[in-house]
Amino acid sequence: MSNAPEPEIDLEKLFLPAWAQDSSQVNRYADFAGEERAERRSDDRGGRRPPRRDQPGGSKPRGARPVAPARGDRRPAARPPGQPAPKQEAVPPLPLAVSILPEEKGVESLARQIRVTGRAYPLFDIAQLILQKPERQQVRFDVKKNAEGKPLQPLFLCALDDTLWLSEDEAVQHILSRHFQTFYQVERTATDPPRGTYTFVAQCGLSGKILGPPNYHDYQTQLHKLHTERFAHMPFEAFKARVKIVRDEAVVKQWIEDHSFKTEYNCLNVPEPRKCGSREEVAKHFREVHLPNIVKSVDTHTLSGVAARQLRSPGLQRAVRTTWEDQRRFPLQVATVLSQQFAGHGLQFFKVNRTVTHVWVARPRFLDMEATPVSEGVKRIVDFINAHPKCTRRKLMETLAPAPAAVEGTVAATAPAATAPEAAPEQTALASDLHWLIHEGHVIEFANGILELAKRPLPRPPKPEKAPGRVLTPASPTPSPADSSEPPAAAPVESAAQTPEEPAVASPVEPAAEPLAEPGATTPPKDEG
Repeated sequence: MSNAPEPEIDLEKLFLPAWAQDSSQVNRYADFAGEERAERRSDDRGGRRPPRRDQPGGSKPRGARPVAPARGDRRPAARPPGQPAPKQEAVPPLPLAVSILPEEKGVESLARQIRVTGRAYPLFDIAQLILQKPERQQVRFDVKKNAEGKPLQPLFLCALDDTLWLSEDEAVQHILSRHFQTFYQVERTATDPPRGTYTFVAQCGLSGKILGPPNYHDYQTQLHKLHTERFAHMPFEAFKARVKIVRDEAVVKQWIEDHSFKTEYNCLNVPEPRKCGSREEVAKHFREVHLPNIVKSVDTHTLSGVAARQLRSPGLQRAVRTTWEDQRRFPLQVATVLSQQFAGHGLQFFKVNRTVTHVWVARPRFLDMEATPVSEGVKRIVDFINAHPKCTRRKLMETLAPAPAAVEGTVAATAPAATAPEAAPEQTALASDLHWLIHEGHVIEFANGILELAKRPLPRPPKPEKAPGRVLTPASPTPSPADSSEPPAAAPVESAAQTPEEPAVASPVEPAAEPLAEPGATTPPKDEG
């Protein structure tokens, strides 16, 4: 084996594309010292500043003058003492089941890497790693139903862009704002301009749409129409307060030009040509003709983590955010699904001291060298790990099969540094024996590089013998006084906690696994279920 540095596995990089899998651990501000804070001068004009009025030697104020609030300060007034703070009404959660699942391709890549390296990783640390970025997740929505089988909160799927909505009205507003040109074509015909002289118009401060003069006959219609179509989520009075009066001649001229044309909407994708005179007629036509084919009610649907974060329904956004925060505190749901996916790839699980669940290539099995004949190389590895607790693969290699030192003047000594020397036969044999021990479950290599031996399973407690039963014969239907004693006690059930079939448990290790211990990652509790 070579003495080249042992490559560290970083499970997070497995989710990235090939061009992004490079090291970025560079401190860009290492040489930045910052500016030293200037010492506070006593007085800009030189000399010592006079004492304050509230300090000894200063003149006392004649009376307490109230401090006027600064102009533009919109902070609310202080609450009187004793008055409780206003209670904010909590939004009730939606009756929907939202689940965050690991992305299948990412789990497949993780399982492949675990099999290749042979290291054991904490399951809950991998779950926290998946929760860090939406690209590694999938979000599933399931409808809950009552006793009669009716959904408590229906879900509607838009077939055009695979978006979810809580009502048909939300879906219709979304389609008519994002996919309007797919179903309708705007047609403008020149008409007479509005009569009269106009010097100012009203304009929406939120969208910038020109509504026209407040004294125009169509002003109230346009105002309510804009509120209904785009700002229905806010009160009408609050929306009306954002309307401003504009006296710009260019804006007034633009409104006059817009009203010098008649706008109609040609219906597309229909067997017979038809025109709608207003947006209200367009919405009604869409509901009658296109809605049943575009929007469907679904009981369950799965989105990618990125698409779930981009949902425009406020209720669904809140549900996804709440579920993600709950899993960040304790990722039981993600870890459960992750264990099922790992098991489908042939990986095994074991617990360290019955607390932290690890995923590995095999189940720990104790190697009894007295009963099992092994090679001399395997015996040397086991004896070394027993004699050196918490040793690593590198230490094992350097001690049992050190690399031969290069002699000056030889080809190996003059070879470029980028070319690694060939492994010696002793190193190759040692690596082969260690690989066999790990994949057979006799030696555990944890994520932090520490090697441990699988422990001997606890002996099974002796099984008590059952007392002989007593059978009543037909000749004596009435039991004798000797037979009327208490029935024999049932044999105690064997505890499965110390059965020989149970996988061996590794000794405690340091949980500081470098690839998984990232800033902000929470340590999984000991009781992981």
